[in-house]
Order: sequence, then structure tokens, then C-alpha cells
Amino acid sequence: MPAVLTLLFLLSTLCFASSAFAGKIVVNAVGDIMLAGKWSGSLASLGYDYPFAATATALKDGDITVGNLEAPLAQGGMEFKNKRFRFKTDPRAAAALKRAGFSILTLANNHMMDFGSDGLLETIYNLDRQGILHSGAGETLAAARREVLASCNGSKIAFLAYSLTYPAEFYAGGKHAGTAPGFPPYIREDIARARAAADYVVVSFHWGAENAATPKSYQVSVAHRAVDAGADLVLGHHPHVLQGIERYKGSVIFYSLGNYAFGSLSGTDRSVIARVTLDKGVKEVELIPINILNSEVRFQPRPLAGKRGQDVINRLNRLSKEMGTVIVEEHGRFLVDLTPQKGKLARR
Repeated sequence: MPAVLTLLFLLSTLCFASSAFAGKIVVNAVGDIMLAGKWSGSLASLGYDYPFAATATALKDGDITVGNLEAPLAQGGMEFKNKRFRFKTDPRAAAALKRAGFSILTLANNHMMDFGSDGLLETIYNLDRQGILHSGAGETLAAARREVLASCNGSKIAFLAYSLTYPAEFYAGGKHAGTAPGFPPYIREDIARARAAADYVVVSFHWGAENAATPKSYQVSVAHRAVDAGADLVLGHHPHVLQGIERYKGSVIFYSLGNYAFGSLSGTDRSVIARVTLDKGVKEVELIPINILNSEVRFQPRPLAGKRGQDVINRLNRLSKEMGTVIVEEHGRFLVDLTPQKGKLARR
């Protein structure tokens, strides 16, 4: 086997952090990561480790940390000018993402092709150099749809990622690079394939309306289809704000994790790090509130404690109420109540 293929095979089977949970897999998940835009100048002087300094300890407390990379890590590429916002991140950020604890990044979104196929392929090259796994985009449709596998504590976990956002020109085709479109037949086929290869399947969707606190009906339909096909965990993003959490057939759906480290000065103010323990299904879901209001934190997300942390959980409880989900505090930790659901709000 050639050296490059050997390296890629090893990377696809490694667990990048250790955990005290023998036999379990602890996944930390965050929302959108965009290390460019309004803070490009600041990052050039502060360095690319700066955005992660306040949350790196939390991100490393688990087996796998996953986020949505919403800008190519590239120097080259042809800019796609038929859209308002286009982003590109200095490739030096790849090493900082690795140092911060990120082991898997999803690439299926409406910015990954802002600098064309060359920008995407350069991003993949830069992530591969750092040993960061990725899913949701590739040089062909088959590559974009392919799951990425990791082995942790004796179990295998598969990650798939899809975009349900425009422009449609960003979607991969049979012979051209792009992102994986979240078409129902693809989702069903890919999850079945991943389920046969892994003990757990995590599916990421870039979907919904920006700044909308409530998921659109198609998000609910697609999420349920993914769970029906075999997904244990669904991670959503793109709205930039938090949306509700749903428990469905033993799986957990985050309709939007909002932003994490995002280079804009919008009013997006709060998010969470979701820490999900998988052990023969979803065993535990812990939420770590973070402040992402850049006018306050200056592009460095920071954990929130006390009343400010509780306010975030109160907001999420309001957003999740109609989905039958309750978040409770136990010994200073915020946990999704996973006891059996009852009543008409429980979606079974």
C-alpha cells in the first residue's frame, strides 16, 4: 500500500483523544467555525490559537470533537462571486484547530466552495496534513458522500455530513468536486452503509433559515428520516443561533448548535458545546453554555457559569419545550433529561 494511502487509512481509524469512559465514546460538538471575515486582521496579529484559548480544555475533555468548518483553508482558488458573502481562511488555522482538540470537521456548507474546487482541495490537503478527519465534501459526489470512521475505546463511530443550503452550484457531481447534497435517497443509502461499518452513526446537516430560532418543517422531516435510517445523533447548523433539541426514537437531534467561533460582529450572542456520551445508544447529553457575542468576547468564545449560563439553558428549554425535551441541572451540570418520554409532545 502506498505511503499516502497507508497514512489516510490510519487516520480514518484513530481516536484522537483519550477518555475515562472505557467502552464509551464521548463526542464534543460545536456549531459554525469561520476564522476570517471581520477578525482577519486581529487573527493575523493574535495568532490562530487565540479563538480557542478559553474553550480548548472543554473541547479536549472527550474522545472526539467535531465542528462545522465554514470557510476553506486555502490561499488559492477562483472566487465564486455570484453570492454576497465569500470567505477564505489562512491555512495556518489548520494546525490551531488540531491543537484546540478538533478531530473531525464537517465541510458540507454554503461557504466551502467560495473559492471553487481548488479551494476545497487545498482545504482537504491542509486538514490531512494535520490528521484532522473531514466529511461532507470531496473531489467527486462519491467522495463527498463517503463516511469517515474513527475507532475509540473498542467501538467504531461514523460521521456523515450534508448541505441543504444554496448555491446549488456548490453540490458535488459524479466527476466534479463539491459538497454532499442532503437528498433523501443519499441520506438513506449512506446511513445504511455507515451503519454496517460502525457501532454509532452521527449525521451533520447545514440547513434552515439564518437567525431563525425555530426549525423549518423540512428540517424536522429530514432529521427524522436520518434517525429512521439509523442515525444515533443529528447535528444541525447554519441558522447561527440556537434551535431546539429533540429526542426521537432514542436518538437526539440538535436542530442548530448556532455559531462557535465566527468572524462577524452580528448580534449572535449565545451557544453551547454539546457533550454526548454514546454507549449502546445515546447515554448522556451535557450542555456547556458559551458566550459568542463578539462585541464582548472579541472573537474568543468563553464558557458561561452561574446565572448567565442558566439563562442560556432557560432559552434552550423554551426552544425545546414543544419537542418534549427538558434540560435539567444536576450537580452543576446541564443535562438533557433522557428518561422515557410521555404525552403527546413526545415524538415516537
